[in-house]
Amino acid sequence: MNFFRRRRPVLAGPPVLALLITVAGCSSADDAARAAVPGPGTKVTELCRKLDKALPSKVDGQDRRDPTPASALTAGWGNPAIILRCGVPRPAEMSDPEADGVGVNGVGWLLQKQKDGSFRFTSTLRKGYVEVTIPAKRTGDGMAPLVDLAPAIKKAVPVGIAD
Repeated sequence: MNFFRRRRPVLAGPPVLALLITVAGCSSADDAARAAVPGPGTKVTELCRKLDKALPSKVDGQDRRDPTPASALTAGWGNPAIILRCGVPRPAEMSDPEADGVGVNGVGWLLQKQKDGSFRFTSTLRKGYVEVTIPAKRTGDGMAPLVDLAPAIKKAVPVGIAD
């Protein structure tokens, strides 16, 4: 008997390389956006759940990619993500008569330019406040995200004053 048999070399080529690339792509350094989950009351939470079900799968041509942690009160599209948060507190700037506001397809918005070049829009005159943040890299698209979101907001969050 020959205990010292020669083994044939094993080729690790393309299949192993493909596996390594796949594993590297699933690393914990995920680029998923993060968003703080608001904590509104019961009535507004129910409106936000209705809104979550009505939201489009695409906004400004970007696929839905919800931020972490997962919640029916937050949604996202694209990378860098356009982030929607429902049930946010009323911004103090809403009381400022000099604050910038815009109307897009029947939904009023308070416009706030952020220091990083992004824009934050908060819905006005609705039973719950909906906030949409458009990252600086996407601000060239103008109001396109708000146009895409307006039908869902009108359907799920009635006109009125939030409590």
